[in-house]
Amino acid sequence: MIHAKDFVDAASAHGFDFYAGVPCSYLKPFINYVINEPNLCYLSAANEGDAVATAAGAVLGGRRAVAMMQNSGLGNAVSPLTSLTYTFRIPILVVCTHRGAPGTWDEPQHALMGRITGQLFDTMSVPRSPFPDTAAGIPGALERVEEAHRNEGLPYALIMQKGTCQPHPLAVQPPHQSKAAIEILGAGHTRSAAERPTRQAVLSELLAATDPADSAVVATTGYTGRELYALDDRPNHFYMVGSMGCASSLGLGLALARPELRVIVVDGDGAALMRMGNLATIGAYHPRNLVHLLLDNEAHDSTGGQHTVSPGTDFAKIAVATGYGQAWATDDLTDMNAILNERGVAGPVFAHLKTRTGTIENLPRPSIPPVEIRARFMSHIETAGRR
Repeated sequence: MIHAKDFVDAASAHGFDFYAGVPCSYLKPFINYVINEPNLCYLSAANEGDAVATAAGAVLGGRRAVAMMQNSGLGNAVSPLTSLTYTFRIPILVVCTHRGAPGTWDEPQHALMGRITGQLFDTMSVPRSPFPDTAAGIPGALERVEEAHRNEGLPYALIMQKGTCQPHPLAVQPPHQSKAAIEILGAGHTRSAAERPTRQAVLSELLAATDPADSAVVATTGYTGRELYALDDRPNHFYMVGSMGCASSLGLGLALARPELRVIVVDGDGAALMRMGNLATIGAYHPRNLVHLLLDNEAHDSTGGQHTVSPGTDFAKIAVATGYGQAWATDDLTDMNAILNERGVAGPVFAHLKTRTGTIENLPRPSIPPVEIRARFMSHIETAGRR
């Protein structure tokens, strides 16, 4: 058995200072220690997939990050582990507990996952080893993490067994403060579907209103990233080619890691609905440098135009309720300049923009391999916003 301090302090010496996770009783001492340490960042994610994507965003911003989870929630993390961190080679450390480990008693819901946890990591090409249970084992465990990150750029998982860490009390935590109600800005959604602006027109406004020197743009998967690439491929663009729903959590990690950088997330209605819990997380941690644009055409456009359930969802009211600093509802392009150039708002800006379906004729896909997109993006934002 180790003290959480033994591992966390050793990990800090390797640069790991950003943690995102979902609690587990096995992880309690570990998480409590991280939360108590003023020099470390702990983000409470709504689900394990958001924890992985938020940690990945922090890595893009130059931090070293850890995603913490219980193995019963590992299924929530499969998409970002297979189509984000693997695809772009974003090296994070995953600390995953092993509920239902073979030969141990646990609740029945952990039995199957307990048997297949190791196989799942192997199938996802995430190298793994046991979380160290002695102080003497910590340096070797961290060296294995370093080797995987250095040689392959892949996440590495440490699997924690019950009773690994000694108890550690949680200091008194002030709760996340609820925000005062704010007025929703903008022209509202008054136009018919055919009269709404195209996605291309919105993205063109975005390009005109942003300077790569001080901004980073994260575009959700599907037509959004492809259209942004077709209009103007810039080094400050990160095109999400998978991990649907994770653009906002990746953008959150990036915004927290680089508070001097303007981070603009271009989301879609289907993607936002898939992981709506992250809106609450963004509101709670309220990064002032984040602009969250939700382009809502009420359809899964790139897969044939099947309807989403967004017509009955008032995203701007949800943003207000979850603590965003400013919220817009509009289908008028003249609002875009104000949305994108707002300064001094005490929290993130959210804009729910209704658009029409359809896309550019002969729409290309990014020809740059994902690994090169990641390397170019990180190289660019290393100095962006600091000039």
